[in-house]
Amino acid sequence: MLTLTADDIRLGCRAANWREALALAGEELEAAGRTTPEYLQGLLDREAQSSTVLGNGIAIPHGTPESREHVRSTGIRVLQFPDGVTWHDDARVHVLVTIAAQSDEHLDILRHLTRVLDKPGLAQQLAEATDRDTLLACLSRTPATPKCDRDTLLLKVPASDTRELALTAAARLQSLGCVEPPFIASLVAQSPQAVGRGLWLVHATDGVTQPALAVATPAKADSALDGVLCLAGQGEDTQPLLEQIDHLLTQPESIARLSADELLARLAGEQANAVTRQVRLLNAHGLHARPAKQLVQVARQQSLPLQLRLLEGDAQAVSATSLTRVIGLGARRGQTLVISAAGEGAQAAVDALAQAIESGLGEAVTPLRAHDERKATDTPTQPVEPLETDTPIKAVAASPGLAVAPAFVMRLPELTYAATANDPDNQCERLNRAIDEAFGQLEALIRQAEGGEAGPILAVHAEMLRDDDLHQAAFDIIREGASAEAGWWQAIDTAAKAQEALADRLLAERAADLRDVGRRVLANLCGVAMPTPPDEAYILVADDLGPSDVARLDTQRVRGLVTAKGGATAHSAILARALGLPAVVGVGERLLTLDSGTDVVVDGERGCIVPAPGAERRRRLNQRLEQLEQLQARAHEARHEPASTVDGHQVEVCANLGNTAHTPEAVERGADGVGLLRTEFIFMAHSEAPDLATQRAEYAKAFDALDGLPLVARTLDVGGDKPLDYWPLPEEDNPFLGLRGIRLSLTRPEILETQLRALLTEAGSRPLRIMFPMVKDLAEFRAAKALVDRLREEIDAPDVQVGVMIEIPSSALLAPTLAPEVDFFSIGTNDLTQYTLAIDRGHPQLSAESDGLHPAVLRLIQMTVQAAHEHGRWVGICGELGSDPQAIPVLLGLGVDEFSVTSRRVPLVKACIRNLALSDAKSLAQLALQQATASDVRDKLEGA
Repeated sequence: MLTLTADDIRLGCRAANWREALALAGEELEAAGRTTPEYLQGLLDREAQSSTVLGNGIAIPHGTPESREHVRSTGIRVLQFPDGVTWHDDARVHVLVTIAAQSDEHLDILRHLTRVLDKPGLAQQLAEATDRDTLLACLSRTPATPKCDRDTLLLKVPASDTRELALTAAARLQSLGCVEPPFIASLVAQSPQAVGRGLWLVHATDGVTQPALAVATPAKADSALDGVLCLAGQGEDTQPLLEQIDHLLTQPESIARLSADELLARLAGEQANAVTRQVRLLNAHGLHARPAKQLVQVARQQSLPLQLRLLEGDAQAVSATSLTRVIGLGARRGQTLVISAAGEGAQAAVDALAQAIESGLGEAVTPLRAHDERKATDTPTQPVEPLETDTPIKAVAASPGLAVAPAFVMRLPELTYAATANDPDNQCERLNRAIDEAFGQLEALIRQAEGGEAGPILAVHAEMLRDDDLHQAAFDIIREGASAEAGWWQAIDTAAKAQEALADRLLAERAADLRDVGRRVLANLCGVAMPTPPDEAYILVADDLGPSDVARLDTQRVRGLVTAKGGATAHSAILARALGLPAVVGVGERLLTLDSGTDVVVDGERGCIVPAPGAERRRRLNQRLEQLEQLQARAHEARHEPASTVDGHQVEVCANLGNTAHTPEAVERGADGVGLLRTEFIFMAHSEAPDLATQRAEYAKAFDALDGLPLVARTLDVGGDKPLDYWPLPEEDNPFLGLRGIRLSLTRPEILETQLRALLTEAGSRPLRIMFPMVKDLAEFRAAKALVDRLREEIDAPDVQVGVMIEIPSSALLAPTLAPEVDFFSIGTNDLTQYTLAIDRGHPQLSAESDGLHPAVLRLIQMTVQAAHEHGRWVGICGELGSDPQAIPVLLGLGVDEFSVTSRRVPLVKACIRNLALSDAKSLAQLALQQATASDVRDKLEGA
């Protein structure tokens, strides 16, 4: 967007007429190096087409599209005429904002100025300003634009009380960047207030970055609870939002029964009996000054006042007779204007304005293409650079393994469809058939996946298709004039956005499941089949993959997965690990520049891909693959042997488990025990906190299968990216630094106590090690340990080891103070890495840099091990770094006593350790600690 500085302003100008004023403006642009002399003719040609007077004493002269060749660089010059200049349309002008733009950037300035000019008396201030800074301040004031649009509506939320709806609405505002954590904290401390008609209001001013209004309606409404309004902001900036609330309070109908479009209409002040009409804007440059002036003139000719709003915008309707407000809508080509009026003759007035808009408002217009129909609001994208050949591209390691094969680039077919239809009954029937067809497809996939990890996920997809609320939302949109395709996708998109607002990254990735289901139905509606992979071996390359995409894979042919988007916690990544396929995700847009058939190396160990590997790299790769295949075979045969180095140093290799049902499988694969049981799976599988008997039954499965092998049980680790439905938490700006882990458990000691009691009781004399997550210092550990000690006395349980998970840098730095009181440390390298490097490991651009072999992380591990060993304590590794072949010797050399990895990796990790000498490992660890970056560490290790 163009920016304005004091150097762009010239005060006290004089001109005898408008042509002389324009000539002066042209000279200023030329002197500033913005234009050539020929640009002045462009300014004159634009005035010949239509006056550029914006109103309130301001004109915005700018050239025609043809004159852009005379623009050297984009810029602005502001000329003040204190005595005024009479323009050719008899308007009196005091300020010229003269624009030289190489594209349509002047439209942004224009929209900005229309908002600035809403303040009464501002034009006079501009004319009388005696210094540049005053005038600059007047023109540069960034008005607070209130937000109340489709994104701030949360319809049919599965909640039954006002506080839950209020927090859900507040969470949506935070996800949209309108508010910050202090706003949420203010709402937590207050109760919603009844404002009539079953509507409730919460309002806070702390932490507001943009005035906004969110509306949340319950799935089951009644006269006492029809919806909750969440208002953020204060002062004149919220006046439009207060007017929208007033509009709702005057409506006789229940807002909980309204569709999104109907609710937006009521917020805009449109009565249920108002005459409305939607019309697409066809003007190439949108609703800029010249067509806007034509629209206003047509509106003024009507016998009734007309209102205008953007269907794709907020819920604010403006008077169609106000030029500045019409321009301020910022309508672009392809967007939909909603015209409304009430009273006798309303239909004729609305039709007259609609006809004027359709005819182009004085400009030549062309019909929309199918592409414009669906992407009217998209912004142009920059060309994407292709991937370098024979060059490693770092990304996110989602599933370990190594593979090379030709790429099959799965480009989703373009689903072209009309946005509207005039036969709602037929459209609803089409949608019903497409849903039934999708349900049948999912049932077939579930049968194919029976007994595997994909089955339960696909069953959830099938359940989504049964959602009556989702069906009804689509049918409501269709009855408003949408096609079956447009109605269905709008319902899917709205529901997915609501889910994304309820929690953080993990649930955001689960919202992808809903869109996966939606695309399946949409493809059925469009009669489009998904692309078919080749018959020979291939690497699947895609923008993103849904669980159903992974479940359809023929594991006899697919060798690996690579996606442009996604994180290590997405369902597709989880399933790739379950299928044993190497996978790398989050490569970026450039991935899709690959051509199908191009050989691709997928290195799920190091989190990188290599497009079109050269002959030398291919030779090394084939050698590595042969070695890996032989190693896997030998490792499987020796899986039950201890992990002892060639010089006799022995460590334990245990399994990370997310479910007790997988314990027998871990033991069969040679695990020396369970090094990390993520107990939250029990809590996340129930609609309320599981009782003592339920938890004992689950833990018994693990103890029985281990048959005397040790079990490290991490206490409930929720919050952040793992919320619980029955333990609602306020939305946090950064939940990974918020209320989670042990700090959350200590706020509900009765839940933690039940879990500890179940573990201690069921363990009996069997080896149990209790581990507390997210401990930052000794005070937190003591608070949790005191609960264990009290329960041991109550139930006369034997002594157990109690330790902490080192995943916060503070706990590693304070390991010398923790070590005397804990029994063990287990280092969670995933979180320790992201907290140390300040990189979210799911970040699409930065996640590849979140490498646990970074020297800073290694030094924290070294400090932890040294402190533990000085007090006779053992240290484990339970993060992904523990199964990284390059990291294993470094960790061994740093003194780690136990490796806890996914059960599939247990045999290979054991085999890797058996091939090492402890003395060599110590040398590699010292070499790694001397490096400056993670890349340097890996380079040195590869060459060692």
